Parts: sequence; structure tokens; C-alpha cells
Amino acid sequence: MKRIVSYALATLLALSAPLLANPYADKAQARLLQGWAEPDGQRIAALEITLAPGWHTYWRAPGDAGIPPSFDWHGSRNLARVTPEWPRPEIYRSNDMRSIIYTERLLLPLRITPQAAHRPIHLKGRLEIGVCKDICVPLQLDLAATFLPKQRGAVTQIKRARETVPTRSNGLRCQTEAGARGIIVALSGPVAPLGGREEAAVETGDPLIWATEPELIRKGPVLTVRTELVHALGGAFALNRSALRLTLIGERHALDIQGCD
Repeated sequence: MKRIVSYALATLLALSAPLLANPYADKAQARLLQGWAEPDGQRIAALEITLAPGWHTYWRAPGDAGIPPSFDWHGSRNLARVTPEWPRPEIYRSNDMRSIIYTERLLLPLRITPQAAHRPIHLKGRLEIGVCKDICVPLQLDLAATFLPKQRGAVTQIKRARETVPTRSNGLRCQTEAGARGIIVALSGPVAPLGGREEAAVETGDPLIWATEPELIRKGPVLTVRTELVHALGGAFALNRSALRLTLIGERHALDIQGCD
């Protein structure tokens, strides 16, 4: 329930924010960085978000509390799609709630697919994020850049950021049972140690179905992740196993696992 309340409050703030000058507008600055062109015409670029000291923003799934980031690329030209490649995030706990965050500076690699492969891409859009310190507030940041086919920019920085993106891995086995509020799912399989304290995030592919904080159980090479899936409106629901997405996060490495058997 606390997650539903947090999202409702965040939405209310986001809707009311444009009506007033945002006194927290200087807590995050964003810009698009040039990268390079792939042989097929796709561009690899990056979004750089610089945060004020002590402030943080959120991963694509924010956790128990927070505002999920969203992009609107209307106004762009020669653009088919933009695919973010999310680097390994941090886990933050406060007041019995867990958030999945970035601090200081986020360099988010972007795979940009043009409509016409060897023509310039004029990228224009708006980013909506939440930023937090003692309070959490929504921010809207306008973005614009032109990417030329032969232009190269922050290649080394972007490659380093891509090295921290969770590695794609095979699906795990999953077992289900009825829970107090929804469906308890246990995902398990062989996973090499990721370094330090291991954490997990579960996404369902449905904005109305959220996952409780996962419990991780390691027995040698086998890792089991247990969570309860709960529908925001209550009642029964169907589980789409192929839509489940598990991200495992360690200090040295992270894995991105889509679906379960």
C-alpha cells in the first residue's frame, strides 16, 4: 500500500509542478552527449544527469518509493526509437523502504535508431524524473541535440558506462503459490556470486502489478529470489511469466534476466 500512496503523491506533485516555478530546478542538470554511429546506422549516445550534492534520482523501476523516469521524444526528426541501456544502480534504504537509485552523476547510454540510416537525427524531447534528498520532487528537463552520421563524441565515457549495464542472462525456473495478497513467485537457478551483498529487483511488465521487496536465498551456486506480486486494485490476476524481468545487483556485476520457465 505504501508504494501505491507514494506513486499517487508523486503523480499529484508532477501534475501541479508546471503551475509554479520549481524551486528545486537546480538539483539536476541534463544534457545529451554525442557518441558514435554503428555500421547499421544506429547511433550510440548518452544522457548525462548531474545531481546536486546529496541528491539522488531513480532507476527505471524506483522501488518502494520514488518517481519512475519517463521520456517523451515528440518533436524529434528522423527518429524510429530510443532505447536506454540502464547502468547498474545502487540500493538505498530509508524508513523501512527500499529505493533503487543513482547518485552524483548518471551517464545513461542510449541506442538511437533512425528512420533513415545515414541521415542526421534531430533528437528533441522531455525527461521527467524524481529527485530526492530530504524530500522528493518531480523535475521536467528539456533535451535537444543533433546526431550526424560521422560525428563522434564521448566515446570512452559511454563505453565505460555500458560496461556496467547488467548482462543479459538466460531465464530461471519459477514456482508460484497463493500469497496473502497476491501470488508468491520463487525464481531460482545457478548464478555465480555477484560480489558483496546481492540485491534483486522484479518487474512484472504491468504497471498495476508490483512486486514486494525480494528475499534472496543462496545455496552454493544456486540463487533463489522470492517475492509476492500484488495487483494495485486487489483481487485475482493472471501472471505473465514471459513478462517477468529480474535484475540481480551485486558490487562487481549485475544480471538482467527476462522471463522464467
